[in-house]
Amino acid sequence: MSESKTTPLYETYRKMGAKLIDFGGYLLPVQISGIKQEHQAVRTSAGLFDVSHMGEFRLEGMGAEAFLQRMVTNDVSVTEPEDAMYTALCFEDGGTVDDLMIYRLSGTAFMLVVNAANIDKDFEWLSRHLEGDVKLTNQSAEIALLAIQGPAAKKVLQKTTSFDLTEIRHFKFRENVVLDGVSVLVSRTGYTGEDGFEIYCPWDQAQMLWNKLIEIGKEDGLLPCGLGARDTLRFEARLPLYGQELSPTISPLEAGIGFAVKLGKHPDFIGKKALIEQKEKGVPRKIVGIEMIDRAIPRTHYAVYAGSAEIGTVTTGTQSPTLGKNLGLALIDSPYTSIGTEVEIDIRGKRKKAKIVKTPFYKRS
Repeated sequence: MSESKTTPLYETYRKMGAKLIDFGGYLLPVQISGIKQEHQAVRTSAGLFDVSHMGEFRLEGMGAEAFLQRMVTNDVSVTEPEDAMYTALCFEDGGTVDDLMIYRLSGTAFMLVVNAANIDKDFEWLSRHLEGDVKLTNQSAEIALLAIQGPAAKKVLQKTTSFDLTEIRHFKFRENVVLDGVSVLVSRTGYTGEDGFEIYCPWDQAQMLWNKLIEIGKEDGLLPCGLGARDTLRFEARLPLYGQELSPTISPLEAGIGFAVKLGKHPDFIGKKALIEQKEKGVPRKIVGIEMIDRAIPRTHYAVYAGSAEIGTVTTGTQSPTLGKNLGLALIDSPYTSIGTEVEIDIRGKRKKAKIVKTPFYKRS
């Protein structure tokens, strides 16, 4: 196994005494002050995340849009410059290569943001299918990414810039926004279920911007956050994690991100035929929400049963910090996915009762 990479904030984490783990090939903190404390800060005030492990590709050329239309599930043709779009890459059989964000920089240029563990795989997959006037560049080592999320995120970030952040609406972005003297790309996106911004900046400027935001955000309750809170926040908002709710064996339709799959668009994209067939026949499995009836916490990979039949598996599970309930997401056979259906989870050899519930578990008002 190759040595773990580090982000620009690595030394800061070490000095803070944060517990570091390998995630997507990078050493990152699980928690800094505590998962529940960090989670609550994002729900009630603001949290700051170092997400520099994510991958960034630049795609440009006269054929860039046509290329993306053949590769991704969503309809890139409806985007305009300064639009952000969530989408997926699929294999021919409909399984998921990755889920990603596309930022339309101009009529002929895009930035693609992919999951850290999939950077090399995605770059190879896209490169293999390149044709025509299109150039693909991996800029992951040059671009750092900070995410400020929560009800106070805009207030804190606004202190660093004269640019009026209200001009950036949800799933929009602006390039060349100057934050404390640094020119960055700011998008109104995130992975927490809260309002917030993601800041794409030069790798060597991330430390300075992080320190500035921590300093000016203290009075508004901003906390630095780790992977643990990022996971519980995205889980409550029912946002999928690649490798759990999405994978080469789980299609976007099974994962419940059908809103990002446009089966009617032309030209055909890789995996479209398989996904149409899946939809016409009925999706065989679905990701659903589960709430424990018995006292127990469902965890990733625990088997789900209906009577003696094994009907699926837990993809993510935890005690929800916001709701205080033991909840999970599970990929189960479609006949058992109706709200209220009772199932059993095999928790360390013992069957514990649970029921299918509506998702997302949390939605900001």
